[in-house]
Amino acid sequence: MNTTQTVFMLMSMLLLAILIEPVARRLRVPFSAALVLVGFIGSELVTAQGIDTGLRWYHFGELVFFILVPLLVFESAYKMQLRHLLKVLVPVLLLAIPLLLVSLLITACLLYFGIGHATGFPWMAAFISALILSATDTTAVIPLLRESGISERLISVLEGESLFNDATTIVLFSLLLGLASEMSGNNLEYLSTHWVSLLLKFFLVTCGGLSIGVLVGGLAHLLMRKTRSLSTRGLITLISAYSAWVIADNLLMLSGVMSVLACGLLLGEMSRRPGAVQDGFIQPFWEFNAYCAGALIYLLAGVTITLEMFSSQWLAMLTGIVAVLLGRSITTVGLLGLLGYVPGIKHFHWRERLLFNWSGVKGAVTLALALSLPTELDYWYTIQSIAYGVVLFGLFVQALSLPGLLSKAD
Repeated sequence: MNTTQTVFMLMSMLLLAILIEPVARRLRVPFSAALVLVGFIGSELVTAQGIDTGLRWYHFGELVFFILVPLLVFESAYKMQLRHLLKVLVPVLLLAIPLLLVSLLITACLLYFGIGHATGFPWMAAFISALILSATDTTAVIPLLRESGISERLISVLEGESLFNDATTIVLFSLLLGLASEMSGNNLEYLSTHWVSLLLKFFLVTCGGLSIGVLVGGLAHLLMRKTRSLSTRGLITLISAYSAWVIADNLLMLSGVMSVLACGLLLGEMSRRPGAVQDGFIQPFWEFNAYCAGALIYLLAGVTITLEMFSSQWLAMLTGIVAVLLGRSITTVGLLGLLGYVPGIKHFHWRERLLFNWSGVKGAVTLALALSLPTELDYWYTIQSIAYGVVLFGLFVQALSLPGLLSKAD
């Protein structure tokens, strides 16, 4: 299949998915789940006719990671209101860094011992898998929570956790891949002796990336004040998002995703300040960008899922689902409840923690990282299968069962 046919097939499936979106909404099925189904069924029907689609997951690694992910991160940061974020900043940062690391360790241990194949699935594979599964995606559950009248505080924590979790996950993912290329075998000692330098590098590239994002965002804001053209202002934000990523990641070897996050937060906050030009264009423009990026990621995930993946990796997928659920339950239901004993922090009711736990659906960023795994890693296919299994469980079990859980929680 040539490039023209490949693009035509993708656009056809995307058009079909858009056409069934009203049906998915009526059935209360997440649109992302519909996209995965369309991609999977469409590719299976084509290949059943003996046609090679020409689509391979490794064709999309750079597209997803360097083109689509910055769009998702910037849009999430741009729409995040700083005054809401500051009210829940302590629990958000605790969830995004220390509790994420605790969940990461628990999930990695459960994966390693659950799969029980030290040669084919070493400790590094377990940590990379657990890290990929740390990213959360609230797009499928937030509308359901808002319809049910859940407190804005809990929703703000969910959105903030998703934004910072994704950024933290992407930074650590890049660092772990660098370590994985240096390791051989199942060398846990290598990991134990490098964790301090890994965390130090994490904080250095994170702080550096945030600084670059603030500088790029500040410059973009100055440029936007010089023009009244809606298209020009939108283009400046688009250029600033990719410039922040490229300058930080490619030129300075800092965190590109943290740079995009800071740039988006700054420009979004500046747009809401009293006296700022309210053009009513940039927010819908970025919602459109994120819509297209997310749709393509879920569609590509569906296309690259195969029946063989379920038959050969079902145990790894099941282990991943159990490990993620246990790891998140311990941190959200258990450790998050301890925040109520910290002076000045409002306690989370146990019902809120249960909803928070079940709302931790994995989505676009998890799929993006799974699609960007290098084939040089012997265990890439197992990790990718686990990621797909956990994402599908989140979309078709967690998201679909959330309305029932919400009704019981009322």
